[in-house]
Amino acid sequence: MQERQLEILRAIVDEYVATQEPVGSKIIAEKHSLGVSPATIRNEMAILEDQGLITQPHTSAGRIPTNSGYRLFVDKIAQIKPLSTAERRAIETFMGNSDNLDDLLVRTAKLLAQLTNQVAVIQYPDEDKVILAGTANLARNNSQEPAGSIYPVLEALEEQVVLLRLLADATNEVQVRIGQEQGEKNLESTSLVTTQYTGPGSHSGALGVLGPTRMNYAVTMATVNTVARYIGRFIGGSNS
Repeated sequence: MQERQLEILRAIVDEYVATQEPVGSKIIAEKHSLGVSPATIRNEMAILEDQGLITQPHTSAGRIPTNSGYRLFVDKIAQIKPLSTAERRAIETFMGNSDNLDDLLVRTAKLLAQLTNQVAVIQYPDEDKVILAGTANLARNNSQEPAGSIYPVLEALEEQVVLLRLLADATNEVQVRIGQEQGEKNLESTSLVTTQYTGPGSHSGALGVLGPTRMNYAVTMATVNTVARYIGRFIGGSNS
């Protein structure tokens, strides 16, 4: 794929995540300084559409990413930018006020949900026990979707076994599963970002963030990675 097509895909993902509106060639030309005309951008968008990476919803002139487009974005384009010093200090201070594991993980789940505006899921070290926070974010993030579209997601999240399954494949690397990649029919409209944390004696747990496929992947991946490292640090693990 040509570099320009990747840049146009990046622009479409960025704009759609920010506005929740289909993205047209004029907006890309005006805001993303690609050095080409809207007509050229339209031609490239037609190629991206033929490749199944973007699609035209309804009769809109704009395009939105498909799950394949998000997959390519995450694999080839998204850059995990380190959190700012102020953000990291805020995380450390918030978590540092915990005096036991239960409080730490509850605080962390709430913090992760707040930082990402998504649903946060955290597994206890070596236990089949999960903490969930931020389910209200689903309603806010799906405000423009058909009524009832979040009910299957909420139904899935009520099942502890589903939550554990979501985190079962987490590794030390940040992983992203998009749509049908999750293997849960009720979660096909969502994406999941996960990683592991390591506690005392190499005991490990996992955490993740679940939200709509149009989530801000770069920010979410960076936040999940940073928070996991802080959990390991605060419970005496080897992460830093």
